[in-house]
Amino acid sequence: MTRKSKSAASRSHEEATVESFRKDPAFAAEYLNSILEDGDQEELMLALRRISKAFGGVPKLAAEAELNVNTLYRTLSPKGNPELKSLKALLRAMGMQLTVRPLRKRVA
Repeated sequence: MTRKSKSAASRSHEEATVESFRKDPAFAAEYLNSILEDGDQEELMLALRRISKAFGGVPKLAAEAELNVNTLYRTLSPKGNPELKSLKALLRAMGMQLTVRPLRKRVA
């Protein structure tokens, strides 16, 4: 019985997504913004984990953000609950920032 070997050009959706974030940081930012608009906290933590892979992985980002690597792994778990300070440091290490914008124009 012969096993089918995985083609060298074949890769998982996860790997392709991470590569897309690596090649296009603006796409990664748009992805995060869409999660912040429509997703929940668990989806945000998953998105941050995916994006962290594109920007060097948790250990590298933890060092750049001056965060404890084990704490950052826990923070990025599905039930993670990052402090604003940690979230801002992580985003900064990925070359991003947290911003606020109005939902619609207010009529004066």
